[in-house]
Amino acid sequence: MAVKDAVVKRFIDLCNERKIKPNELATLSGVTPSTVYSMLDESRRDVSISVIKKLCDGLEITLGEFFSTEDFDSLEQEIK
Repeated sequence: MAVKDAVVKRFIDLCNERKIKPNELATLSGVTPSTVYSMLDESRRDVSISVIKKLCDGLEITLGEFFSTEDFDSLEQEIK
């Protein structure tokens, strides 16, 4: 799994846990819905840490809590 895929999976899981949709995540985070949908778009490969931080703030979790999952711990080496 690539880093971007792990980030998207984590946000989808968090939204499902809280029973909110991407539009609601955007509203809670003070970003535009297009920012959230752009991040979720599989064809886009990059997501900025500042967007991740804003979304975490909206979910009232820290970056540490966001990244503290098995998916991130088991990511493959990016340098090939």
